[in-house]
This record gives sequence, C-alpha cells and structure tokens, in this order.
Amino acid sequence: MKFATVLDGGTPRLAFLSPEGQGLIPLDEAFAAAGQGAAPQTMKALIAGGVDVLEKVRRAMASVQAGASVSRLTEQAIRWLPPIPDPSKFIGVAMNNNRLNNTAHVEPAGPMFFLKPSSCLIGHKENIEIADDYGFTFPELELGVVIGKKARRISEADALDYVFGYMVVNDITSQGLKHGDSIAVDITPQQKASPGYADYFTWRNERGEDDMAVYFTYHARSKGADTFGPTGPYITTADEIANPDALVVRGYADGEEFASDTTANYSYPVRRILAHASRYFTLQPGDIITCGTAARGNDRFPRAHHEIDMSRMTPVVDVEIEGLGRLSNRVVHI
Repeated sequence: MKFATVLDGGTPRLAFLSPEGQGLIPLDEAFAAAGQGAAPQTMKALIAGGVDVLEKVRRAMASVQAGASVSRLTEQAIRWLPPIPDPSKFIGVAMNNNRLNNTAHVEPAGPMFFLKPSSCLIGHKENIEIADDYGFTFPELELGVVIGKKARRISEADALDYVFGYMVVNDITSQGLKHGDSIAVDITPQQKASPGYADYFTWRNERGEDDMAVYFTYHARSKGADTFGPTGPYITTADEIANPDALVVRGYADGEEFASDTTANYSYPVRRILAHASRYFTLQPGDIITCGTAARGNDRFPRAHHEIDMSRMTPVVDVEIEGLGRLSNRVVHI
C-alpha cells in the first residue's frame, strides 16, 4: 500500500494510491464506502493504529476494486504535502556509502547521525529554495525509513519489525552553510593529552607532533534550512519491500540521470542503522530515518550528486527508488 498526505481544497487529507496505480483515493471516503467507520485523519494516527487499521484499509481498497463510489484526486486539484509533516524526529545517517567511506582516515565505529528539523520538510513538486548565502548546495538521494512503533534499544535481528514503511527522501545539504558553522581550535599539548581532547585525534590522521588542531562542525543550518527535506510522494508499507538493502536509487536533473546506485552499497544496512539509533534515541511512530546517499555517478556526472550545485543551477531534481516512486522538486533561487 502507498499512502500520501495531500492538501485538497485547503484541507489536509490522507489518501492511498488506487489498487490499479491510477490516481489517489481519499482514505475517509474509502472507509465510509466500505463501512469501516471513521478513518484516521493524519499519517501518524494511521501508523499508530497498527495492523488493525491496515486491515480496515485493505477492506476499503477491496471495496474500491469492487466498484465502490469514491472520488479520485487529480494532480491538478491537490498540493502534495510531506507524507508525515510532523515527525517527532527526522534523523539522518552521514557518509553511509562504501564509495564515500573508503576515503575516511579511520573507519567509523558505527552509523553517524545528525538531526533535521520537521520545519525543513516539503512534499512532492514543492520548490527547493536556495538563498544567495548558501554557497555550494547539492541533493542527496536517500532511502527514508518510517518507524511504525516505539523502539528503544532494539536488536538488529528485530529491527525491521519496527518499520511501518519506506519513502523517498532528498537530503539537501549546503556546504556553504556548513563552512559558516565550522571552526578549528588549537589546543595546548597538556589539553591534547587529557581525557576527552585526546579522543579528537583518534578519528583522523595527525599532521605531525605539533598538530594541535581540533575541528568542530555544526549541521543545523547546512542540513535543516527551510525546504531542505523533500519527502514523498508516498509512504510504501514495509510488506511491499522484500529487502530495503537491495533497492536501486537514481537521481535526475531536468530529466538527465546524474546518479545510479543501490542501497546494497550502504556501509551499514537498515537493520544496523535502526538498532544503533535506538540505543540513543527512543524512536516513535512516524519518526523518519534517512539512510545514506546514492553516490555513484556516470561519465557525464562522475561526482554524482556533487555535480548538481543548486546555488548555480535551477533544475528539477528527481529522486527515484525502486518500488517507492519518484520524488520531484524544482530548485528556485530566493
């Protein structure tokens, strides 16, 4: 099943992709036509309803297939919203691709996380806005995992049991804003030998005995500025995705492919990501974890997503993931 949140006549509505894959059907109308009572009004309510609500959805879909009278929402009549406009957490995984990690000084001990605010979320066909102080800004083509039930300190073996579904995410990143939020600090030899500070030198190569530089980077603006979180168009339920670690991911700029990769190239598979995140964050229904960048380019775009500098270009950027759909957003300068 594929679920969307749309704005219809100024009112947010839940909808599902019709059984034949042609058009969106309002969930409330389908529930009413099938005698399933009141439908969930938000995506988080749908997710929290668990298997009982999903069974009602299946009955509603069967009623539609049998000819029940329901509306079909046309692209012209709706505005796509983020499938989950208000997650309690939107977590990203940094550098989770074998092509990126092979240049690391020291291999990370596990997935590295950052947070994006829910205010950065936009839906399918909404504009990505780039201001003139953002500098080099690029798309990142990523698999998004939607949490289905509360998860804390879960095992890798059980991790996928906590997944409601998957969706396409474009993790917009501004290197210019990241540069503005980075600082290098020289410390003393005494500090370098002290607990805490000494750890800063275990994840990089030192540049000689007199290397006293400690680096700090803060990602709030570079990852979380307004419109930096395109998601959608749908959430696809987990039962439709046999293996989230074997999905083809492609990126397009104005229809021209600039990246083609697979989630099989993740350094850390989805199970490991979820289990590791749940050690530090209590994951709630509707939380989003975006898993890492598709980083393999082609002859025309050898550096893949890094070739698409949205501070200099205004393409329509599409992200397509096998089985999940295609997310499309135009870049505009503001």
